[in-house]
Amino acid sequence: MSGVNSALARRLRELRESHWPDLRVTQAQLRDAFQVSVALISSWESAHTSKIPPLHRLEKYAAFFATKRSISNGRAHVLPVSDLTPSELEDHRHLLTELNRLRQAALRSQASGESAEPAAARDALQTGPWHFRDGEPITVICSQVPEEDRTKIPYADPSSPDYIELYKYSDLDSLFELWGHLRAANPRSPVKLVSTEDLRSDDLTTHVVLLGGVDYNAVTGAVLAQAELPVRQVPDWEGEKGPYFEVIEGGDTRRHYTVTAGSGDNLQLLEDVGFFYRGVNPDNVERTLTICNGMYGRGVYGAVRALTDERFRDRNAVYLRDRFGAAAAYSILTRVRIRDRVVVTPDWNLDTFRLHEWSEPSRGD
Repeated sequence: MSGVNSALARRLRELRESHWPDLRVTQAQLRDAFQVSVALISSWESAHTSKIPPLHRLEKYAAFFATKRSISNGRAHVLPVSDLTPSELEDHRHLLTELNRLRQAALRSQASGESAEPAAARDALQTGPWHFRDGEPITVICSQVPEEDRTKIPYADPSSPDYIELYKYSDLDSLFELWGHLRAANPRSPVKLVSTEDLRSDDLTTHVVLLGGVDYNAVTGAVLAQAELPVRQVPDWEGEKGPYFEVIEGGDTRRHYTVTAGSGDNLQLLEDVGFFYRGVNPDNVERTLTICNGMYGRGVYGAVRALTDERFRDRNAVYLRDRFGAAAAYSILTRVRIRDRVVVTPDWNLDTFRLHEWSEPSRGD
């Protein structure tokens, strides 16, 4: 049964070869640390065998790669979990959760004969924050390009033979990314896309996803005001430092601005501010409300990619579960860095990306 544990095998190999950019761990070092044979470690890393490590071996992997202290003075060893620092314990927990999920997918696939890689990917999609109960409708309400700007887009005119309806939406990168993810994570649920001008009352009582900031999405502005969050978006485009997110908590006010270089036609965005919110839909308490927005479109895209990017979505989802648990509502204000016009997906496990966090306890707390 070839390749059933390829996703897990690849991840174990990645940990050994590139977990620490400046240090490559050898199979011989893991042999010494785990007190097993090199041949056994090699079998766990092979995509062409059906050898799946037992859970207690994955616990050693998690403990080993949670701290660089596992390799000191040239000797490889596994530190007791009780000796790990708080940050190392957090890394240990994330790693063990990830490895155990991959192992469970591999075991199920081995039993069914299915490839583990698609099984693991499907499991991640259907346990992440973008999965809702089967059959429950989802509505994406996307920001809309203003009419005066739409007239400048060649194919946005309905009278044009080459009319493209999607050109009326302002956050197409984010919409394209999120739409595909929602459909994949919810194959048995209807997913609907509407603009603010086409909105109907029934759309507001589904699982609602608001895409885009307060400038182009009036619904986002109204919902943010109603939710009474400590965060508000201020589109101060004419101000000295430009637009910002404002946080008011405990009598203190902080402003989080974008980072730019140049001015006028040469203005370059180096860092945007993105905002992710999840709470109860105020129009239907049995459904959810999610907001992904930013000062610019890059901030919206970064907020979306944090939970859709296959390299980061699982670890960010784990962070949300660990950090907010059963909170009735929560939000994260995040940096969204741009490198040569390319958006870097925020890793919420790193303090440098998280500008502000807020949560509202569930009614049972």
